[in-house]
Amino acid sequence: MNAFDRKIEEVTGSHLSSRGIEIIQVNVGLRCNNLCAHCHLQAAPERTEAMDWPTMQLILGVAHRVRPTSVDITGGAPELNPLLCRFIRALREDGQRVQVRTNLTVLLEPEMSAMMRFYADAGVRLAASLPCYLKREVDAQRGEGVFERSIEALMRLNAIGYGSSPKLELDLVFNPEGAFLPPEQSSLEAEYREELRENFGIAFDGVLTITNMPIGRFLQQLRRDGKERKYEELLRESFNPQTVEGLMCRHQIEVGWDGMVYDCDFNLALGIPIDYGAPPHIRDFDAPRLSMRRVVTGDHCFGCTAGHGSSCGGALVGDMLPHPRAKAT
Repeated sequence: MNAFDRKIEEVTGSHLSSRGIEIIQVNVGLRCNNLCAHCHLQAAPERTEAMDWPTMQLILGVAHRVRPTSVDITGGAPELNPLLCRFIRALREDGQRVQVRTNLTVLLEPEMSAMMRFYADAGVRLAASLPCYLKREVDAQRGEGVFERSIEALMRLNAIGYGSSPKLELDLVFNPEGAFLPPEQSSLEAEYREELRENFGIAFDGVLTITNMPIGRFLQQLRRDGKERKYEELLRESFNPQTVEGLMCRHQIEVGWDGMVYDCDFNLALGIPIDYGAPPHIRDFDAPRLSMRRVVTGDHCFGCTAGHGSSCGGALVGDMLPHPRAKAT
């Protein structure tokens, strides 16, 4: 039993288990046009892992049976999987609600000239990575020139209705630049809204705050800076029991590019598939066993329960007094 399991048992009297399958998250590949310093998956232009059509067909069958509230597509840059549009069309024809997690800049690549219009015509919800509303912070985390290209992509999305039409939802995704927790989500959203509207005329629906997990490139950065232990201590000491009920692993499954099934994208990054008797590949999908499975955890899971909590849908609890250690380390 790891430290996180012990903490959960202390708080709830039992191990962490799922409560159903509300969301099917699908990682369609690890190739990305960016090389972000915080990427837990270590996605990069040279990565070749990509989901094939037979695996997508298995997911289509599962989604048809389960009827989740959303199929949440992620990567890498999902757009770099050449089968993405075919996959989305099939999902939408089946009546599935689809969200794509985009890094924005990929939408400006020459071969992606039709992608924004495709998203709009298909009614795809977008969760767009913009880790700050300031150029310096974004470029430091994601690469020189990324902020300007992201702003250009957002302006183009606004021009076709994203951020203003109720059918074209656009959320922005924030994650801290360094070894500290995200601020309160609604306050940060107000800052984003003011800065982006006044400086660029950009509109969006909401901001989702996500805590940096001490894995992947962010862990490498922590080690270079000598902050690994302090950051891990920050996450543990900021444990908030109010976040446990809403943890994303309790309400979703994640299917990796190769069809393996995980409790979340972070376990995928660490190569830790679901366990405790639940089938670990999508071809063996078993709804009852997956819906009530025991969740596989690790010490990195403290990142999801720290402060306001963290999930692919943003913070898990509302405004609260800041933890005394919830600051930069």
